[in-house]
Amino acid sequence: MRMPAPDDGVIARRREIIAALRAIVPGEGVIADESELRAYECDGLTAYRQLPMVVVLPGTTEQVSRVLRTCKEMGVKVVPRGAGTSLSGGALPLADGVLLGMGKFNRILDIDFANRCVVTQPGVTNLGISNAVAHEGFYYAPDPSSQIACTIGGNIAENSGGVHCLKYGLTTNNVLGVEMVLMDGTVLRLGGKHLEAGGYDLMGVVTGSEGLLGVVTEVTVRILKKPATARAVLIGFPTSEQGGDCVAAIIAAGIIPGGMEMMDRPAIHAAEDFVHAGYPLDVEALLIVELDGPPAEVDHLIDRVAEIALSKGCCYSRVSTSEEERLSFWAGRKAAFPAVGRISPDYYCMDGTIPRKALPLVLQRMQEMSDRYALRVANVFHAGDGNLHPLILYDANKPGELERAESFGNDILRLCVEVGGVLTGEHGVGVEKRDLMTDQFDEVDLDQQQRIKCAFDPDGLLNPGKVFPKLHRCAELGRVHVHKGELRFPDLPRF
Repeated sequence: MRMPAPDDGVIARRREIIAALRAIVPGEGVIADESELRAYECDGLTAYRQLPMVVVLPGTTEQVSRVLRTCKEMGVKVVPRGAGTSLSGGALPLADGVLLGMGKFNRILDIDFANRCVVTQPGVTNLGISNAVAHEGFYYAPDPSSQIACTIGGNIAENSGGVHCLKYGLTTNNVLGVEMVLMDGTVLRLGGKHLEAGGYDLMGVVTGSEGLLGVVTEVTVRILKKPATARAVLIGFPTSEQGGDCVAAIIAAGIIPGGMEMMDRPAIHAAEDFVHAGYPLDVEALLIVELDGPPAEVDHLIDRVAEIALSKGCCYSRVSTSEEERLSFWAGRKAAFPAVGRISPDYYCMDGTIPRKALPLVLQRMQEMSDRYALRVANVFHAGDGNLHPLILYDANKPGELERAESFGNDILRLCVEVGGVLTGEHGVGVEKRDLMTDQFDEVDLDQQQRIKCAFDPDGLLNPGKVFPKLHRCAELGRVHVHKGELRFPDLPRF
């Protein structure tokens, strides 16, 4: 994976840059020793590694503002980083850049039950928000599998989802406001405790922007009251295609579960061996369908789902009878990624989204690819909203296997686009999918996206090398293109 060539002039000024940062963040807030920098050389996509030039750990918005303004004045690139759980290389450092760690921003600032929202710093974990409001029967809905470790700031950067995003939405549907710092040190406030704001939807632009537009220093999120009842049902199928058909049929029937997840045989066995959740081991596909709401409604919907599953050929069904059993069903699913790590030296976690109706076809095509590349794949995905997480199993110590795994993954993502889907559902583009962006977008689309980048960061210093396969200088995007002495569309009148 090729990154921008390091600027030798910036690296030659390393001591000067470190001194300037230490004047802003004194004490242990600046890390420059090579052995200590190793902890920051990669994020959750461990196949790609690069030591940062220096790491700075600010503790206040003012310090973040001064760090960014200083880096802009000195022409130094900055890579923001949360907990480092990104699976797309979004926090991959640069050899000539400052890595801005936000781990010290770890406090919840305000819990407002009357307005059903929480104001928090970006370094608070996703699960930490739910834990802080659980005593009043509230929770924060987006729940990625890494919620025990991933931070809310990183969730905003990647627009994270989770097993319950089908009914309750992704991060973008649950964030009300942010405080963020631009590359020139300007501190902005977007949104707030109010539900709607006039003007352009800048909150929608910032959520999912992968650290290319600014650094979030405060977040206001929506919290929800826990449903009166929640029950989950395990449904097993003889084939993955039948499981996919059942997913589409449930949604087509007008039923929107709180969560609907699917695992295939390799993932089922790995999760069961790891967590002992009571999963059936003689099925090829397993659905976890959770219904929530008033007890009478939940009972009715469980019966409806059971009827649909039978019509699609299910061979196993089990409904949770207690809260402990419901949580055990989900414990296996949420532990699926580490569980798969027990059956393979390495795995490559993909992330693409497809229309639900294409699920049977995509599962069939992925199996054909698995045979062609001679690599196993374990499928774990948010079936309800079509967000796939194929785990390609490989051994990095065997020559060529990593490259085959990357090619396999690229083919899966191209297939997602081919059937009408997109390259990412919640992991972001980062460096992993960067060079596939032209499979989904044409040059005009990418230029328009880069114009937004230029409006926030005209010098291109924030997280360069990510998302865009070719990053234009902002001045280039405003120029008229002349080819062989002729303008494009010469028949149009020009003023």
